[in-house]
Amino acid sequence: MRLLKLLLISVIILGGLIFGLSLVFPSTAVVERTGVIHAPIDTVYAHISNLKAWENWNPWTRPDTTATLVYSDPPSGANAWYSWDGKLNSGKVTVLDSDPAKGIHYLLDIKSVRPVNGGIELKPTADGKATAIFWHMEIKLGMLPWWKLRGFVADRIYGPAMDSGLTKLSRICEGK
Repeated sequence: MRLLKLLLISVIILGGLIFGLSLVFPSTAVVERTGVIHAPIDTVYAHISNLKAWENWNPWTRPDTTATLVYSDPPSGANAWYSWDGKLNSGKVTVLDSDPAKGIHYLLDIKSVRPVNGGIELKPTADGKATAIFWHMEIKLGMLPWWKLRGFVADRIYGPAMDSGLTKLSRICEGK
């Protein structure tokens, strides 16, 4: 009986310590990638603003090969969206704002996962022959310790896919 009581007290103290320590951790995870695409800004914007074009470069457009995609009409510009419904998951991407000179900002809402605020910002390079691109995602983690701990590995989880997406986008825009 005494051993059971000691075990229960230890579990409660350990749980309290983990929760207390997690309060120090940030409640937001940010993943960012940058690059230069050797194409004019309007060419790059055409591929990031049209959600149907995302299938060619964005690693998360079709997270489930069995998913059916539904697009808004028109599929580009502010308030454009696409949704998917598949065996593994379902969700929706909504473009919050879109500007040919600056890029787009979007909300990614996946069932049973925290919403993601994202953006793909564009700037012409100094010589005007290429486009600097900045892709970022911000995930609100909340206060629960297991979500906050996931924030520490967010860059390792999402970063490689973002790198792959930027490489594909660069190849498409540069005509390679």
